[in-house]
Amino acid sequence: MDAATAWAEAMKFENRPNPYPFFEELRKTPVAKVDERTYVVTGYPEALALAHDPRISSDIARSPSGLFGEKDVQLQPLEAAQTQDASMLTNDPPQHDTMRRQFMRHFGPPHTPDLIPSMAGYVVDLANGMLDKVKARGGTRMDVVDDFSYPIPVSVIFRVLGAPIEDEPKFHAWVTDFMQGADVGPERETPEGRAAVQKAAQSTAELAAYARALVERFAKEPGPGLISAALHDDGPDGPVSIEVATNNTLLLLVAGHDSTVNTISNCIMTLLRNPGSWDLLRDNRDLIPRTVEEVQRLQGSVQFFPSRWATADIEIGSTRIPAGSAVFLV
Repeated sequence: MDAATAWAEAMKFENRPNPYPFFEELRKTPVAKVDERTYVVTGYPEALALAHDPRISSDIARSPSGLFGEKDVQLQPLEAAQTQDASMLTNDPPQHDTMRRQFMRHFGPPHTPDLIPSMAGYVVDLANGMLDKVKARGGTRMDVVDDFSYPIPVSVIFRVLGAPIEDEPKFHAWVTDFMQGADVGPERETPEGRAAVQKAAQSTAELAAYARALVERFAKEPGPGLISAALHDDGPDGPVSIEVATNNTLLLLVAGHDSTVNTISNCIMTLLRNPGSWDLLRDNRDLIPRTVEEVQRLQGSVQFFPSRWATADIEIGSTRIPAGSAVFLV
């Protein structure tokens, strides 16, 4: 199987439960050309080197490939919020560094060291509450995603940002459409795929409008949470603009819960697939942190970076990546 075929197969929704045979094929060529303008990097040293290479840009507005794969006019609304006044995810230094500092000041050390540790009790109560609901319902089955792994991180990120938790139901609907449209892969050319992309575009526009309204409200009336703190910051980089706050709010709302949903779900799935591991972990609670790390290594919640692109010719892994090429780091 050649690299282009392996990449196309790995992206198909039908192969999502087990894409690893196709990734294994790709790893035979650590840096592989999969179409005229796209290169996929699966070798660890090569991916690590390119992740730190200043010739690799995160500015997807200038990449021949979009945030979710080959550029498609239907996908442009999905990417608009991340390409105009870009978020820290899709920006290069020095703008990326400035945004990151402005938001990290109100998220973690050294300026805000206790935010996440102080939420431990809140998270424990959330988890116990979710399980109590399942128990009260009776029976012996639960949907891990709907009943447990989604509600917890989405409640946490809403609280961190200062977004009203009562808005979560409409957010859930928007982000579900967004993810389904972003995840269609090669199926985007089918009627079902085109419908998913169109629905995602509409929901993403509504989600972006929600984020903008939330930011504008905090700009006028300061409140609790990271968004308001960044808008009214008196730190060395100053406050963020409405545009920067809006795009990074959109980023943090989605990325701030989705990878954690996947990690919790993957942990449970991996334990169930490996007989004896559940009992081992239950009887040895000290193994929990390393178990989470091992599942992240084995069954990553994010399997490749959004499209990056080469700003210059790059020789790596016995392959020349021409300037202007899209680069996926798997």
